[in-house]
Amino acid sequence: MTREPLSIFDTTLRDGQQTQGVQFSTPEKHQIARMLDELGVDYIEGGWPGANPTDSEFFDHPPRTRARFTAFGMTKRSGRSAENDEVLAGVLNAGTDSVCLVGKTHDFHVETALGIALADNVANIRDSFAHLVAQGREALFDAEHFFDGYKANPEYALECLHAAHDAGARWIVLCDTNGGTLPHEIAEITTAVIASGIPGSHLGIHTHDDTGNAIANTLAAVDAGARQVQGTLNGLGERCGNANLTTLIPTLLLKEPYASRYATGITREALAGLTQVSRMLDDILNRVPLRSAPYVGASAFAHKAGLHASAIVKNPTTYEHVPPETVGNARIVPMSNQAGQSNLRARLADMGLSVEKGDPALGRILEVIKEREALGYSYDTAQASFELLARRELGQLPSFFEVKRYKVTVERRKNKYDRMVSLSEAVVVVKIGDEKKLSVSESMDETGQDRGPVNALARALAKDLGPYQALIDDVRLVDFKVRITDGGTEAVTRVVIDSEDSQGRRWATVGVSPNIVDASFEALLDAINWKLIRDANRNGESNT
Repeated sequence: MTREPLSIFDTTLRDGQQTQGVQFSTPEKHQIARMLDELGVDYIEGGWPGANPTDSEFFDHPPRTRARFTAFGMTKRSGRSAENDEVLAGVLNAGTDSVCLVGKTHDFHVETALGIALADNVANIRDSFAHLVAQGREALFDAEHFFDGYKANPEYALECLHAAHDAGARWIVLCDTNGGTLPHEIAEITTAVIASGIPGSHLGIHTHDDTGNAIANTLAAVDAGARQVQGTLNGLGERCGNANLTTLIPTLLLKEPYASRYATGITREALAGLTQVSRMLDDILNRVPLRSAPYVGASAFAHKAGLHASAIVKNPTTYEHVPPETVGNARIVPMSNQAGQSNLRARLADMGLSVEKGDPALGRILEVIKEREALGYSYDTAQASFELLARRELGQLPSFFEVKRYKVTVERRKNKYDRMVSLSEAVVVVKIGDEKKLSVSESMDETGQDRGPVNALARALAKDLGPYQALIDDVRLVDFKVRITDGGTEAVTRVVIDSEDSQGRRWATVGVSPNIVDASFEALLDAINWKLIRDANRNGESNT
């Protein structure tokens, strides 16, 4: 059966940039555009030329992409021709093959926000798209507030769509701008648009997630006949965000009837890189990835209950709707004081450690987990620290180096501008074989910003590990979480650190102590040791 083409339009660089706290630099826009192009989306909307210096610079030096690079703007203003509207001219001057213009389709917005007659708005839409098409550009009409407009005045909303379509717009994109429309309404209205004479092959859908229905609404439009879907990576966007492409794309490629009915530009091989793309975007934004995110979250394929873990060992499809590797994710069997031997054996098997059922070591490991979690440790979210604990009990924990001592000092002093600043200094002494190595690091980064005592300690620990140094040079800390596990003056501090390397591997470690520095150092030490276990033997390094 021949599959119908389904176009995927990404607006991370435009609509996604409307997210509170998000502002991409020009190099970041180029990096994200490369990621999107490698993923295989059909359109990359780069922003609004002339709206700000970053977007202007980006369009002055556009990325070279297989995807259709698209500029965004608005329909011409009343009182001037399309040929003489400088804002529209600025968008055209960006030189992109595709141009997306937003225009009003809700009579309330036309009369209240624009303050013009309804007929004038229709004329502005018609003339703007006629001008685009005359310039040889592929034109897309972002029908703003369309669903609200249709519910208020269906005749006028459809008139606006047909003005753009009849003028030659390639795509008419139905926008749920306020995000309040529900799936059954999306389906009914999209069906009505097609019945009015605009074919589904020319219809797109653009949803927001204000009711948590952005994905469901998008699928409802596709079911009704729309053949372009718009969204953003990780669901970035104003307010509650746009339709999340990291959820929508695998649903379209892996779930029926979409997988067999529609063809997209995204291959199964590219889909296997989706989790990495999602996490790279969070890394660019300096945001912690959402653990519960569908498909790509760290917990998306985590199985904590003993009953689940036991079944997963026999057949993963018992509790997984898709294999995690299809989206580049991994199965996790978390360890906690609720764990049974089924969880434990499954987790050990994932680590490459085969332990027979009934082995006394299993009971010892579970007992140590329970004892340590009573002290404040949490292995549920710190799988790397759990692996080190298990290897220790199994007698399979290599010793790469020994920490002899460490200290951290924090000083407040005046800088050359006579302002008080903090500076931390860390000293770490390790023994590798018969050799001792002393490393010193400060918390001040290259920009002159103080990064705190834990940063100084991490840099000192990873500064010189002799024969193992090359294996840890690519390790970096990506998240640092602190929690007080008991109140009062005898409070215990739990620190969980997420680390990442150049291979895209991410792992979490935990430390517990009344002293936050000691807890941090314990977690840092586990992070380094886990990395060495993973890479030392593979690279032929010998363990001391």
